Amino acid sequence: MPSQNVQWFPGHMARARRLLGESLPLVDAVVELRDARAPESSRNPELVAMIGPKPRIVLLNKSDLADDGATRRWLAFLRPEAPALAVDCRSGRGLSRFASVVQEALRETIDRNAARGMAQKPLRLMVVGIPNVGKSSFINRLSGGARAQTADKPGVTRHNQWYPAGRVGDVPIELLDTPGVLWPKFEDPSVGEKLAFLGSVKDEVFDTETLALRLLEVLRAGYPARLAERYRLDPAPLPALPPWELLEAVARRRGMLLPGGTPDTHRAASMLLDELREGKLGKVTFDEVT
Repeated sequence: MPSQNVQWFPGHMARARRLLGESLPLVDAVVELRDARAPESSRNPELVAMIGPKPRIVLLNKSDLADDGATRRWLAFLRPEAPALAVDCRSGRGLSRFASVVQEALRETIDRNAARGMAQKPLRLMVVGIPNVGKSSFINRLSGGARAQTADKPGVTRHNQWYPAGRVGDVPIELLDTPGVLWPKFEDPSVGEKLAFLGSVKDEVFDTETLALRLLEVLRAGYPARLAERYRLDPAPLPALPPWELLEAVARRRGMLLPGGTPDTHRAASMLLDELREGKLGKVTFDEVT
């Protein structure tokens, strides 16, 4: 099944890019959140050029939903370029190391401020990432309360906001929340699909059933046993089953039938995407280090 070529750049995205550029002079470093299930696809390819020489810290969020082995490989790949942590911002797992990573990344800034008699000057960090990657959950966790807006859909945060977020030794940390920013066009259509799987692109952009068929193909290739177990499918014919028949089989197994016994594939497609996003399909990763 061919991939859809997606262009996705609503007006508020262009405004968010401008805000990001205008705010960069105010910060000491950038904290980039990515989705651990798609560390490459959830990377904004324009970000490195946009932030220039600013120090950068990479957080692979939602790592509780990602394949553990793949996450380890991604951390090893990323760390020569920037400090990187695997975290789960909803539970706080992995965030206990964040202050020490900030200290490592901003050692020169901390020492320079101390030498100038400004040892208590806050370290200001900009939090960036594509929509629905968990920026607000990260800020809420570090600021000790539900301070930033959150929702299980892209495009909630619209305006820059600052939040206190703990300390590095005696030095306070402040976080700048920014709207999620996508780039003007997905050159690789599979990137758009993966982001749509995870909810980082609004569901209206893709046809639900088409997207679910692609997801079934990807899961069948990477996690066939998981797919068969979750939906009680016979694993033997799974490799040769056309995707549409596979979606019909899932609908039948879940009792999703229209009058006359026809499989309700639209309902099954929505369920499949919801279960992936909720972690009910187990730990999966769609990007591998190459």
